[in-house]
Amino acid sequence: MTIGALDATAAYGRSLKTLSSQTSAPAGEEKAAGGSFGSMIETMVSDAAGSLRTAEAESAKQVAGKGDMIDVVTAIGAAETALDTVVAVRDRVVSAYSEIMRMQI
Repeated sequence: MTIGALDATAAYGRSLKTLSSQTSAPAGEEKAAGGSFGSMIETMVSDAAGSLRTAEAESAKQVAGKGDMIDVVTAIGAAETALDTVVAVRDRVVSAYSEIMRMQI
């Protein structure tokens, strides 16, 4: 599955929201230089893992006959979107790394 321009734009918007919420630290609290990107990636990965766990739990409830199909579909959709976002960011990071490695010094 490929990620379209609209999906990439939505992922970028979500990452900016995450980044802006992480960089608005209380007065007196300083962040390490370069720590904000790592924190953003860590948050994205943990959110994606949480979405996948939720989707798995909802699917298990449905199989047991205790869940609602709408909850299952919603949880799976959220997990798919989160995973697509993480994969898109990973692909961009790998692409940027490859480009940097091809640069002449």
